[in-house]
Formats: sequence, structure tokens, C-alpha cells
Amino acid sequence: MKISLKDIYIEFFLLGIQLLGGGYVLVPLMTKSLVEKRKWITKEELTDFYALSQSLSGIIAANISCFTGYKLRGKLGALTALLGIITSPVISILLIAEIIDKLLNISFIQSVFWGVGIAVIILIYLTIKEMWKFSLVDITSWLIFFVAFVLSFFLNISPVLIVIFSVFIGVGIKFLEKNLFKQKRGEK
Repeated sequence: MKISLKDIYIEFFLLGIQLLGGGYVLVPLMTKSLVEKRKWITKEELTDFYALSQSLSGIIAANISCFTGYKLRGKLGALTALLGIITSPVISILLIAEIIDKLLNISFIQSVFWGVGIAVIILIYLTIKEMWKFSLVDITSWLIFFVAFVLSFFLNISPVLIVIFSVFIGVGIKFLEKNLFKQKRGEK
């Protein structure tokens, strides 16, 4: 079934409206919308798109949208999803840019941002919970997670270096597994 560009734009526009807190909150929203409701992608694909988006520069929500749109309709789908996800935030920024200084000094608005901050923490937790199921699936992934955690939490190593390290380790391990599997079967 070919999904229309209009449907892609509308779905990502609606996701963009809900994006308080950035890319971290996108995973639970996309899981409900794109995986469970529309069935356009699988949870595994969403997890892969998220992981890849974290490894690239740019806005996580935009990157995930591009990957999803590309899967659905190629380059035009990627562009459509990107435009959909950024339309409402751009409009919001343009509308409040002139009054943001005055708003931030109002105690009620400060309370709203405090509440939104708490909600974002919950959404980050839901993202971790969702990704945990599909990311830590074997002893190798647990080992990479443990090393990355130690490097990050105890040694305060840059997340960029940890991502690069994890990518190289993951590619290396999969390369070795593939070649060892070929050797066991007698292939060259």
C-alpha cells in the first residue's frame, strides 16, 4: 500500500505539535502513532531509526522523521516527513519569539515550564523503557552497554566518543560473527 505524501505530512505535523522536550519524547509518541495506530513501521525499525538519529548531527526528531519518511516514500517521503515535523515548532517559535522575554518573568509561566520539565523526564523514561527491549538482546549488547555506561558515568568520557566507540565495536563484532559463521559452514 502506497502511503500518500499528504498523510505523511499530516501525521508528522501532528507529532510535531506534541514535541515538548525534543527527540526523547518522540519515541513514545511515534510508537503509538506510526507503529501501533498506522502500522507504517515496526518497533524495531523505530528503535534503529532512533539509534541512528542519535549518532548523527542535527535534531533527533527531524532525523527520525527523515528515516521514516524515506522508508515510506523515498526521498520525497523523507522531505515531506521533515517538513511535517518542523512546521508546528517553527510556527510556534515565530509566534512567541517577540513575547518570550515577558512570559519568562511571569511566575505562572515558570510553573508551567517546571511541570513540562517533569513530564519530559517521564517521557524520557518511556523512551528508555521502549528501546531497552530491542537494544539489549544478547551478551554482546549488554557488554557494550556496560562499558559505555562506565565510560560515561564514572569516567565522564564525551558521549560522542562513546557513540563512535560503540559503533566500531558493534560493527567489528558483527563482522567477526559473520565471518566465523561462514568459516563454520566452510564458505570463503
